[in-house]
Amino acid sequence: MDLPSAPQRIIVGISGASGAVYGVRLLQVLRECPGVQSHLVVSDAGWRTLRHELGMERPAVEALAHQAHDARNVGASIASGSFQCAGMVVAPCSMRTLASVAHGLSDNLLTRAADVVLKERRRLILMARETPLHLGHLRNMVSVTEMGAIVCPPMPAFYLRPQSVADIVDASVARVLDLLGLPHSLTQRWTGEEKSGSDSN
Repeated sequence: MDLPSAPQRIIVGISGASGAVYGVRLLQVLRECPGVQSHLVVSDAGWRTLRHELGMERPAVEALAHQAHDARNVGASIASGSFQCAGMVVAPCSMRTLASVAHGLSDNLLTRAADVVLKERRRLILMARETPLHLGHLRNMVSVTEMGAIVCPPMPAFYLRPQSVADIVDASVARVLDLLGLPHSLTQRWTGEEKSGSDSN
């Protein structure tokens, strides 16, 4: 008798940087991915940004995830390396959260979960949101990259000719899904630019 396959778990962290829509959209898409289970953790500043930018309160956001965890509960399942997951995305990732991950502070459940993902050699994707960047930001990005994380700032892909803010958001979320190895149909894939007969080398 075949045993049912375990769900593929993805941890989604939302920190206090601008761009809460990226985390929300990622949760919405993961909800529709067969065999995927999302685990959500939001920092205190993340809740404030969700309310300010999207007008979303805690119950509405937590309902998007399969399971939600309180950022103050460092004894939650996702704080342990024994929690099996395919990876974690921090969307968006504030410079404070980036610094905490870079220095292994584990000062709340979000940063502890990220630290665990790194130590277990799993995929950690940080959608870093800040501009301009000072040297400390850049050094922290180098540090987390050397530790195995992927710094993936949400950059608009204008070659896709987005028609709305939603299109721009979907393009960045699509890149994250690609990094997680999850199928999606959020955007069209680049197949090359067609050359006309008048083009010259």
